[in-house]
Amino acid sequence: MSYADNLWLFLVLIAGIIIVPGMDMLYVLVSALSGGRRAGLVATSGMMTGGVVHTLYGTLGTGLLLALAPRLFTPILMAGALYMIWIGYTLVRSAITVDAVERKDRGALWQTFRRAVATCLLNPKAYLFVIAVYPQFLKPAYGPIWLQGLVLGLMTIVTQALVYGGVALAADRARATLTGNPTATIWVGRAAGGLLIAAAALTLWHGLAKA
Repeated sequence: MSYADNLWLFLVLIAGIIIVPGMDMLYVLVSALSGGRRAGLVATSGMMTGGVVHTLYGTLGTGLLLALAPRLFTPILMAGALYMIWIGYTLVRSAITVDAVERKDRGALWQTFRRAVATCLLNPKAYLFVIAVYPQFLKPAYGPIWLQGLVLGLMTIVTQALVYGGVALAADRARATLTGNPTATIWVGRAAGGLLIAAAALTLWHGLAKA
């Protein structure tokens, strides 16, 4: 397989992983619905930051980290699942409403960014992808491992920007429909929280079964 074929195959895989609705996409969606386009794009940038970190340890994992992965993998999955359950619980208990004016408060946007980064870094799906897939695409025959990791990282964050950014913009447009209908918005947020809890609980159950 040529290096170009290798990159195309990776692009198909990473796009498939990111497009499938999951914890990251749900967080971007809820952020955009509750805070508008700016909050949704801030959440997207948080996911992209998390993607950079995933690329770093995915590249390192080809060498040293893979030796430690079997010992660290289950605790990381369980910690991520517990964090997702907490976020889902806060969404279920919350009463999210949609305002006609976007949220401008820097503190709230910073909190959105921090939560987005944490959501991405603790997303079990990302860990499964990095540990299982990255070693198959980082090969000495294609050149320096760090340079290959940089290319894969750029492909990851660009795909995240396109997919999650698109979700944020679409959700921002949906706000026009939801404005003035707070009951529907509240139930959208609670439904998203319930989905997060269900997905995280399944991951936690698998983690406990392997422990």
